[in-house]
Amino acid sequence: MNMATGTVYYTQNPDQLIAPASVTKVMTLFLIREAIARGQVSPTDLIPISPRAARVGGSSMHLVPGEKVPLIELIKGISVASANNACVAVAEHLGKGNPAAFVARMNAKAREIGMRRTVFKNPNGLPATGQVSTARDLALLARAYLRRFPESLAIHSMTAHSYAGVTHRNANSLLGSYPGADGLKTGFVCASGFNIAATAQRDTTRLLAVVLGATSSAVRHRETIKLLDYGFAQAKKTP
Repeated sequence: MNMATGTVYYTQNPDQLIAPASVTKVMTLFLIREAIARGQVSPTDLIPISPRAARVGGSSMHLVPGEKVPLIELIKGISVASANNACVAVAEHLGKGNPAAFVARMNAKAREIGMRRTVFKNPNGLPATGQVSTARDLALLARAYLRRFPESLAIHSMTAHSYAGVTHRNANSLLGSYPGADGLKTGFVCASGFNIAATAQRDTTRLLAVVLGATSSAVRHRETIKLLDYGFAQAKKTP
């Protein structure tokens, strides 16, 4: 997809339902940045870490129950380290203690931006029955998010994030290896395979590629490059 025009250069099974995995976190980050823009929270606010948030499994930051962490660090952890526990901490905070209220907001936002086949069940993309999306819907999400908050790419393009003495590398293998790549979010759960919503810019052309259900991170990397290469070639042909 051309980010400026919304033109879609190539699709294959764009409406097939699949678990979004950690690409879900783009919606969580969207709502966090909206809350900051409205003045409801500040990046410097200290977010309390509950026992429930701290014990969330999968990819995570080193969060300790009872501590308070600056929101900006949680944003970096979610964006770069794909921290599942940070998502729950923020969902609890913005949901006034009830993460389900935050998830309801995620689904409302999905409807608002035209994500017709997506259902979110949690704020991080961990396996959940009925949590599904499509390549088309996730492309709509990524485009809406980046058009509203282009400054978020300064964090999404970070190749690593360190917190509490632990460094996590960004799973987006395009960063630093594909010319112009600067985001956005990878994901993996067994139900889907390897997913990515990837962004890259060359000159004035910014493209978005969504690859879902790859059988390995190497296949995801290769197929995403194919799409981006094709998209940049098509963009050159179009005035």
